[in-house]
Amino acid sequence: MSKLALSVLFLVLGLAGFAVAQPKFEKDIVPTAKGDLEITFLGHGTLMMAYAGKTIHVDPYGDVADYGTLPKADLVLVTHEHFDHLDPKALKAILKPDTAIVASKSCAPKLPGAVIMANGEKRAVMGLTIEAIPAYNITHKRPDGSPFHPKGGGNGYIVSFGDKRVYIAGDTEDTPEMRALTSIDVAFLPMNLPYTMSPEQVADAAKAFRPKVVYPYHTGDTDASRLVKLLKGESGIEVRIRKLS
Repeated sequence: MSKLALSVLFLVLGLAGFAVAQPKFEKDIVPTAKGDLEITFLGHGTLMMAYAGKTIHVDPYGDVADYGTLPKADLVLVTHEHFDHLDPKALKAILKPDTAIVASKSCAPKLPGAVIMANGEKRAVMGLTIEAIPAYNITHKRPDGSPFHPKGGGNGYIVSFGDKRVYIAGDTEDTPEMRALTSIDVAFLPMNLPYTMSPEQVADAAKAFRPKVVYPYHTGDTDASRLVKLLKGESGIEVRIRKLS
């Protein structure tokens, strides 16, 4: 066999091995009045969305995906500064010269040039309406008494895709601000103690603001199926379990 043929064979085998090594991420399609929203579940608190020709990354984190192989970002949403939500290496791998980054106040020192949104603020970015919802702990605290996520530092985000409102809660408990939300079509709610919520807290919050679809995410070792049981028979709320531990 010639050197050229051997080189081609090794290249093909190498690419085949590379393809096999890549995880197959689950995806869902959410129809909107202005086209489909495709949601890719990368893992943990990390999502990728495609809508109207744009790619939106949420809390990029290199432990759940090889960001060098993923589509570059038109928009990045960062909920807070913790390493599993703000990963500089993963973020750098998906940036383009014109990528817009929206982040919370706690991220400002690490993300110069980002659009920093305060709790309660509403902005239009890349043609999308984005609302910053407070994300914080009320009862779950560190041994020294400080909350894992203090009020004012982190955001959840409501992003309007056409006629659909998608709420990405970030690391938070079932706060009064969350429970007062209205007209949420899709909600990503964190469920891992002691940092965010128990399944019971997630269920109570869902009953309060009644999103049409709930995805438990950032679940860690929590049995996500518990939420299905807690919301069984709750009319108008669908629980979808995806790989988001």
